[in-house]
Amino acid sequence: MTPVQHLSKDDIRARVEALGPWFHNLDLNGVMTAPDHFLGDYPAVKWRRFEAAIPADLTGRTVLDIGCNAGFYSIEMKKRGAARVVGIDFDEDYLAQARFAAEVAGADIEFRQLSIYDVAALGETFDVVIFMGVLYHLRHPLLALDLIHEHVAGDLLVFQSMQRGSNEVEPVERDYPFTETAHFDKPGYPKMHFIEHDYSNDPTNWWAPNRACSEAMLRSAGFTILAHPEEEVFVCRRADAPTPNAAVYPARSPKDAAR
Repeated sequence: MTPVQHLSKDDIRARVEALGPWFHNLDLNGVMTAPDHFLGDYPAVKWRRFEAAIPADLTGRTVLDIGCNAGFYSIEMKKRGAARVVGIDFDEDYLAQARFAAEVAGADIEFRQLSIYDVAALGETFDVVIFMGVLYHLRHPLLALDLIHEHVAGDLLVFQSMQRGSNEVEPVERDYPFTETAHFDKPGYPKMHFIEHDYSNDPTNWWAPNRACSEAMLRSAGFTILAHPEEEVFVCRRADAPTPNAAVYPARSPKDAAR
């Protein structure tokens, strides 16, 4: 059997069609996987806007790509010399695409079928965690960030979410009287828009935070924002989680605990 790296363009094109449809438009030895993508050359067009904010040399470092889809970011991290890259996704069709793309690229990447809510099963932390294009597809987004912080984030988190609403960030006090409500209506107050049905013909689009909400959620989960190189992208460092920090609602209230 011909090694995948040495397949002809026609053979690659046939495999691409068999594994389609693709969301990532990858260049597999001159064969584009999604040339008619509605976002253009995606995700390469987005990557070019923030790639300079990611360490160019990842030699000796480990990377976890959560919601890896067809593996674009996994392959890019391997190009930067990462010692080990693990990509996880819940969709086996995407994982089949990712495995094929990595083979064509000659990239040694481990792909596993795993939900974001089960990242503890990996049993290890990673120097860099990629969490791109996943949050808004989740029913429980803050839980996902809590689990990333608790179980797999060792140093850097690269986060991206679809955002809607204001791009302003309003200063927020640590507390407000119960009767004060005006701040909730300010455009720059953290807001998460809930999508009950479909958005852009996609029933998995559940949430759309504004910029202030993205930042607030990251801080709430225990991440310090280092850079905001692109409208929807935040590069963060893992820090101590604020207190209290519970992935599930506490069994007892502070009043009960004092009894």
